[in-house]
Amino acid sequence: MSLSAARRTALAAQGLAGERPSGPVTAARFHKAVGRMGLLQIDSVNVLARAHLVPVYSRLGPYDTTLLDRAAGRAPRRLVEYWAHEASFVPPATYRLLEWRRRRYRDQAWGSISATEATHSAEVEAIRQIVAEHGPLTATEVERHLGSASDRPEDGWGWRWSVAKRALELLFFTGEITSAGRTASFERRYDLVERVLSADVLAAPVPTDAECVRGLVEIGARAHGVGTLRCFSDYFRLKGAAPRDALAELVEEGTLEPVVVDGWDRPTFRHRDATTPRRAAAQTLLSPFDPLVFERRRLAELFGTHYRIEIYVPAPRRVHGYYVLPFLEGESITARVDLKADRRAGVLRVLSAHRDPEVTDRTPAALAQEVRVLARWLGLDRVEVERAGDLASELSGHLDRSAPLGDSVPLGDSVPLDNSAPVDDSARPSAGEQE
Repeated sequence: MSLSAARRTALAAQGLAGERPSGPVTAARFHKAVGRMGLLQIDSVNVLARAHLVPVYSRLGPYDTTLLDRAAGRAPRRLVEYWAHEASFVPPATYRLLEWRRRRYRDQAWGSISATEATHSAEVEAIRQIVAEHGPLTATEVERHLGSASDRPEDGWGWRWSVAKRALELLFFTGEITSAGRTASFERRYDLVERVLSADVLAAPVPTDAECVRGLVEIGARAHGVGTLRCFSDYFRLKGAAPRDALAELVEEGTLEPVVVDGWDRPTFRHRDATTPRRAAAQTLLSPFDPLVFERRRLAELFGTHYRIEIYVPAPRRVHGYYVLPFLEGESITARVDLKADRRAGVLRVLSAHRDPEVTDRTPAALAQEVRVLARWLGLDRVEVERAGDLASELSGHLDRSAPLGDSVPLGDSVPLDNSAPVDDSARPSAGEQE
């Protein structure tokens, strides 16, 4: 395969090869897009929009985000939370395939969670009973029931979780409880798994570890279209020999076929369901947590763009900005912009705009158009560009020549957006999901 063919194959597998569909985004369209991706990574940083909301926008355009709330928060649930790539929404069938991780919680969960079983066994048992009797409950509500164990450590940075929160996360990791949805302030509502998952999912045979890993590798391969073992394994953070064994089985049965991609020096495979369109016509911004961006080496090899999330980089040392979105144009990443939704002022702020190696003469105008669509979806009245970056001046010029943003675009036929819910404007550093 040529590199261009590999790009188009990868974009088609992710639902990013064509122009975004016109018309309202229905529930069926929403679920088809999520099913193609296989998961939505959750992240609480809200400087623009929460990370799990943007990938669907990137593929379908402006949509009603309550479609996700309904899928994950109402029976029968079409999406369930668990540790997949990182904290993620996954279909219930994929939740079952993650059973191997739940069985291995002692070495899969990080130390402060797995150790809670031994260090605070009484609190863990008390929380089991609290959730069983009163769930669904947020961590804050559980802490009120538990009392003194709600105290948080005074030192440390980042995830300074109380004993109650750590116990909840242990039970979440082992699969005794799960999320029944989220509050308006993004807190998980914990409940027993048997009250969240549907009866048919609960009654399905429990897969073996080998079946789990094989299924997850296959989902990763289908979502990539073409890629390496590293690509497919990283989709669900699989390590060790098991993913390699699963890949060999998938090749033997014909689900994957070996291919050679120009310029790639590692064994590469194409999923049998992958398609390679003649051209790619995308024009969209990608979240830093988009599945297309997950694996940085693959991104560099496919698109020639070296991308890093600079949230943790001290501001004076950032190259491109705090929350930078790559711009996909056709089959190329041509630019990147650092964006912030200033909700109080009603402004989408472009803090910087930079060219990527495959920038074209058309890129500034195309990017200006996309930024305007994004602003309308976020309910913002205007776009303002700061003069940082080698593309900022041209982008600003195209936006200045554009007509006012006007009315928001139609979102779909689901339920009205709830704009009354409080929104957290802070941008807390997070590498996964943080509460």
